Amino acid sequence: MLRTTILAGLLALSAAAPVLAQTMAAAVDQPVTIRFYNYNLATAGLGAEATQKLINEFMAANPNVTVEGVGYSSADASRIQADMAAGQQVDLVQTVFSDLDFSVSNFGAQALEDIVPTGELAAHLEGMHPNGTKLGVLNGKTYGLAYTFSTPVLFYNADLFRRAGLDPDSPPKTWAAVKEAALAIEGKTDAEGFSGGILGVGAADWLFQGVVRSNGGEVISRDRTTLKFAEPEAVEAVQMLRDLGDAGVYETYEGLGAVEAMSAGKLAMYLQTSALQGGLVAGAAGNFELRSSTMPQFGDKPTRPNNSGSALTIHTTDPVKQRAAWELMKFLTSEHGYTVITSEIGYLPLRPAIVNDPKYLAGWIAEHPLVAPNLEQLDRLEPWDPMPGPNYRQIVKTMMDAVEMSVFGGADVAATLADAQANAQALMP
Repeated sequence: MLRTTILAGLLALSAAAPVLAQTMAAAVDQPVTIRFYNYNLATAGLGAEATQKLINEFMAANPNVTVEGVGYSSADASRIQADMAAGQQVDLVQTVFSDLDFSVSNFGAQALEDIVPTGELAAHLEGMHPNGTKLGVLNGKTYGLAYTFSTPVLFYNADLFRRAGLDPDSPPKTWAAVKEAALAIEGKTDAEGFSGGILGVGAADWLFQGVVRSNGGEVISRDRTTLKFAEPEAVEAVQMLRDLGDAGVYETYEGLGAVEAMSAGKLAMYLQTSALQGGLVAGAAGNFELRSSTMPQFGDKPTRPNNSGSALTIHTTDPVKQRAAWELMKFLTSEHGYTVITSEIGYLPLRPAIVNDPKYLAGWIAEHPLVAPNLEQLDRLEPWDPMPGPNYRQIVKTMMDAVEMSVFGGADVAATLADAQANAQALMP
C-alpha cells in the first residue's frame, strides 16, 4: 500500500509538472553543485574506488563544478523516489537499464536530443559502438547514454577442468556441453559444477532475457506491449535450466556467494557480468588459473547476448546544471573514462578503438585476456528490454519467481510460466 501511494504521488507530481523547453547553458561559468546518484559508489566490489577517482579527476579539471556522489542500490529506486518526493535535487543518475522506462515516465529523465546541441551530441557519439549507444534509446530518443555495461561471460576454473580430465582450451560452447562438463567436475572433484546470475536471490532479468533470445524467443514483444515468456522457445530455454537443476549441477548462491566460491576454487563455471571480473581475478591470483569464454548457446543457434549495467540519465531542468551534468557524462564516457572503467572495474569499453590504442587499453588488454569474450559479444549485443509502466518491477518479479519455481521447485514448466505470464500481463500498462 505504501509503495502504491508513493508511486501514485510521484505520478501525480509528474503529470502536474510543466513541460520546460529550456536550452542547456553554453558553459558552466559559475560555481554549481550537481547530485550524481550512482550505484557503483554504494558497493566497493563494483567499482566505488574507480568511480570516485573519475569524479575527482573531473572536478579537478572543472573547478566550477562540485559533484556530490549519492550511493544507492540498483535493485531499488526508493532512494531516488524518496529524495524527489522530499524536494531533493536529482541531477544525474546511473540508471540501470531495466529502470529506463520508469525513469523517463516518472523521474523526468531528459532526452539528450532535446537538451544537448545537435552538433555536440553527434560529436560525442562519434566512435562509440552503435550496439552500445542504442541501449539507452526509448521511443526513438536517447534518454540514457550507455555507461557501465557488459555481456554475459562464462568464467571458469582451468585447474578444475584439468582435474576432471577436461581440456581447458576447449571450454563448453553449448548448454549441453556445460551440463556434461559440470557432471564430470562434480564426479571427479569436490567442487560445484555451474552457477549463473540467471537465477537466485535478487536476480534481475537481464541474463534471462539473453538466454531466452538465444533460443529464438523473447520475454516481451518488440513493441513492449505483450509478454512472451510462456511461448515455446522460452519454455524450452527454461526446461534446459530445469535439466541442469535436476542433474544437480546448477548451484545457487546468495549475494556474492558465487564469487566467493569461485575465489575459493569450489565452483568451476560461473556465467555472469564481467563487472565482477576484478574480484574474480583477485581471488584466483596465486590459487588457480581463471579463464573466460562466451555465453553458451543452444545447439547451433547463435547466441543473442544482451547487456547488464546502466546508462547515464540527466534529470535536472536547470540550464547550468544540465551543462555540468553533460560535461561529466562526456568525461565518464570518454576514451580516458572507459580506460578506467574497463581496466579497474571490468565493464565493456563503449569506444572500441581504445582497445588497440597504446595510449589507452592496448597494454592492459594484452595482459588481461579475460575481456576477449566480452568484446567479441559486443558485435551481437541486443538491449536489455525494460518492462513498461509503474508495475515494471512486479512484472519482472512475477516472471523470475515463475522461472525459479520451474527450475528448482519441481513445478510444471509450461503451466507455471503460462500462469505467471497471465498474471504479469494484467500488470502491464
